[in-house]
Amino acid sequence: MNPAYLPNIITVFRLLLVGPIVFGLLTENYKLAFFLFLLAGLTDAVDGYLARRFQWISRWGAMVDPLADKLLMVSSYLALTYLGDLPVWLLALVLTRDVVIVTGGMCYHFLIGQYDFKPSLLSKANTFCQIILAIILLSHYSYGCFNNHWINFLIYLVFFTTASSMVHYIWVWGWRAFSQKGEHCDRH
Repeated sequence: MNPAYLPNIITVFRLLLVGPIVFGLLTENYKLAFFLFLLAGLTDAVDGYLARRFQWISRWGAMVDPLADKLLMVSSYLALTYLGDLPVWLLALVLTRDVVIVTGGMCYHFLIGQYDFKPSLLSKANTFCQIILAIILLSHYSYGCFNNHWINFLIYLVFFTTASSMVHYIWVWGWRAFSQKGEHCDRH
């Protein structure tokens, strides 16, 4: 086996963990879900490190890795909302942000042209907060580590970072689209 495939194999393993994590959540086996969620996070760190360290970067990995992360987060948030551990309005905002970003990216691609999409610092902070909220909830329900004040604080922090990130993407990519369309019109 070519070692350059290792990050992609680890990404596939992370994709395969989504089902057992959701199963653990839906059966309220929070310890299993917590352990598997941490394992998924570890695999994300390892495949990212290997890809960067050894330049084992592939187009497939560049597309599937963030999709695996998104599938893990969305599935976990759906299950946690279904169980009543997260408010529906937070899930709705998280899903709306993702739909807006994907739809905007597709529109930009088809109407303007190719783009080099890299997550903003605000988007990375949002993802970090979403992950921390999931980990805190899972550890709370597994081991009773946190009180509701911390959980509520994190819920509102995720709300703030999600809304801010969505508005930021709309503003930045909307402006780029407007600028590109203007340049396109000026040339004709």
